[in-house]
Amino acid sequence: MQEQLQILKQLGQTNIPQQINTDIHALTIVGQIEGHRVLSPKNKTTKYEHLIPQLTAIEQNPNIKGVIVNLNTVGGDIEAGLAISEMLASLSKPTVSLVLGGGHSIGVPIAASTDYSFIAETATMIVHPIRLTGKVIGVPQTYDYLDKMQERIIKFVSKNSDITEERFKELMFETGELVRDVGTVLIGDDAVNEGIINEVGGLSQAINKLKSLMPDEQQSNQQTNQQQMQNNNQQQQQMGIKPRQGVIEALGEEE
Repeated sequence: MQEQLQILKQLGQTNIPQQINTDIHALTIVGQIEGHRVLSPKNKTTKYEHLIPQLTAIEQNPNIKGVIVNLNTVGGDIEAGLAISEMLASLSKPTVSLVLGGGHSIGVPIAASTDYSFIAETATMIVHPIRLTGKVIGVPQTYDYLDKMQERIIKFVSKNSDITEERFKELMFETGELVRDVGTVLIGDDAVNEGIINEVGGLSQAINKLKSLMPDEQQSNQQTNQQQMQNNNQQQQQMGIKPRQGVIEALGEEE
C-alpha cells in the first residue's frame, strides 16, 4: 500500500507500464539543462552529471543497439549542453532525436547532434545569440570570449546538420520576431526547411527510423532482399527464362 501511494504521489497513477526487454535506450532531456551551477529547486532541470555517465554506460553496453533522445527543453548551461551534444555525436551506436514541445537555445545543437532528427509539427525551436548571467566585466576580452563560445555552437550545428554557418548566424541575429531580443522562432516545418532538423514526425516515426539504422535491422533487411532475389531467380528458371546474357554470347547464339 505504501509503495502504491508513493507511485501515486510521484506519477499521478497507481499502475505504471512494466519495463520490457529492449535494445533501445530512451534518453530524456527536459526543463533547463543544469551545468556547473545548481539551479533553484523550483526549476525543472536535467543535470548533465546524470547524462554523461548514462552515455558512457550506453557506449559500453553491448545490449543497447540504439538511442532515442526525447527533447523538451528551454536551454541552459552552454558548456554542459555542448558536452552532451559532443558525446551524442561521438557515440558509435545509432541515435535519433525527437523535439517535443520545444528545443530552444542550447537544445538546438543537442537535437542536431544525432544521426537523424525529428520535430513534432507543433514543436518550436528558438535560435538566439548566447547570453551570460551574473556580473559581466565590460572589457574587450569578455566580448572576444563570448564570440568564441558562439562560434563553437555555430560550427557544431552546421557540421551536424544541413544548415550553413552563414544562415545560422542570420537566424541568430534576426530582429523583429522576439520581444526585446534578437533571434528566430522555428515551428515544425520551419526547422526542417532551414536544414537544422531532418523531418517532421512523432514517436513512432522516430523509433522506426532508429530501428532501420540499427545493425541487426540492416542485416535483416539485406538478408530479406537477398532472399527475394533468390526467389525471383528460381521463378524465372522454372518458367524457362534464362538469366541475362552478355551481348557477345547472345549474338553468337543467333548465328
